[in-house]
Amino acid sequence: MPTTPSASDGGVPGETTGAVTGPSPSPTSGHPGRVGTFASLSIPTYRLLFWSGAASFFAVQAQFVTRGWLANELTGSNTGLGGVYMAFGVPMLLATPLGGVVADRFSKRTILIWTQIAFIASALWIGLGEQFGFVQYWMLLVTSAVQAVGFSFLAPARMAMTSEVVGRGLLTNAIVLGQMSMNATRVVGPALAGMAIGVAWFGVAGVYYAAAAISALALFMLLPLPAGRAEQIGPRNSPWRDFSDGLSYVHSHRRVGLLIMVSFVVVMVAFPYVAFLPRVATELFDVGSTGYGMLSAVSAVGAVLVSLMVARISSESATWTTQIITGAGFGLGVLALAVAPSFALALCASALIGGAASGFQAVNNSLVLGLSAPEYHGRMQSLMMLSFSGFGMAALPLGMLADAIGLRTTLSLMGVVTLVAIGCYLLLRPRQDRAFGAAARADYRAEYEPETAGPTPTRPR
Repeated sequence: MPTTPSASDGGVPGETTGAVTGPSPSPTSGHPGRVGTFASLSIPTYRLLFWSGAASFFAVQAQFVTRGWLANELTGSNTGLGGVYMAFGVPMLLATPLGGVVADRFSKRTILIWTQIAFIASALWIGLGEQFGFVQYWMLLVTSAVQAVGFSFLAPARMAMTSEVVGRGLLTNAIVLGQMSMNATRVVGPALAGMAIGVAWFGVAGVYYAAAAISALALFMLLPLPAGRAEQIGPRNSPWRDFSDGLSYVHSHRRVGLLIMVSFVVVMVAFPYVAFLPRVATELFDVGSTGYGMLSAVSAVGAVLVSLMVARISSESATWTTQIITGAGFGLGVLALAVAPSFALALCASALIGGAASGFQAVNNSLVLGLSAPEYHGRMQSLMMLSFSGFGMAALPLGMLADAIGLRTTLSLMGVVTLVAIGCYLLLRPRQDRAFGAAARADYRAEYEPETAGPTPTRPR
């Protein structure tokens, strides 16, 4: 008996196979088209990956907050804050293509272990520099670059291993739970770091030492993981040729390409808001490091709440609808932060931004991996990660613009451009969906109803 084709390889739209088109519901699910919120955690290997990721994300979030505060103290300008993120974006742009190729070629556990070692070393360096009084702005730029390269290898390897461990049926659930673990750490990490900075006996150095210790804990939790199989098929080429092959794959799979493009634009334009939160706290509302921590924390609370809802979605139509709603919500949240007349309303806007950004990124990751072949998962994730290099590079010119025309005006422009990008995506997507659906149905008829099938058109991806 022939197998039923899936949407990811050209099957008939509406079939429920794979992460995108809806896996069979988990036994813990009480509703068709939904799975249990924590279904993926029933898989022991995924639990290790989940908890090690949570520890690593906690350490990273604490460092993001503290590095932003320290950059503000050392430079006192939006341009200085943007420079730190620029130092994150450029190395990520250069290293991310290689990270995706490496994830498809080598042991994913080994990649994850070495990135944790890099995180530990960079945190200890800044902690010592702050404690003994030799920390300088250029050191923040270097540690930003080290973390950027680490993330360029970590994210593709982690996402590819997640797909390998849970399979397509629980891929959306597993990705969203991973996103939720990251955002849950943003609830506690920024708030604690913001308060700890002002504690004389702990301060900035203490935050960095704690981040190094927690990264070490994440490292030890990675050790029992399986090596992770290499998905690369066929002869091995140079890394750049393999990455070029990934670009060719995206070009021939138009739906995947459109998803990657909209993710790049939205994240690059809207996500730099996080670089300016220290100035929002100090310049716009005069609430200091504690207010900065609160803005980051409520953003994370919104992200966790949205993640809990998105984790239960597995039907195709609900997934695509969620993508549009959260993308538009991201732009509206940044716009609301720009015009907020009080700190309380700024907190509400920050919660909206956090929830929308988390949902948009998780759903886009799930859609891209669900529509692409496993041997390309590392490279597809590396292309998604390029959006974060774009946001890092955009932060510096946006910071200079904020110094020139005002922070509120700059945030307003960021929100408006994001909404325009989502609007353009809405106009382009139905055309790709119609073309894909027509060709997929023709493929199905050619394979299962040859007596009624006419010539099979070339199938767009």
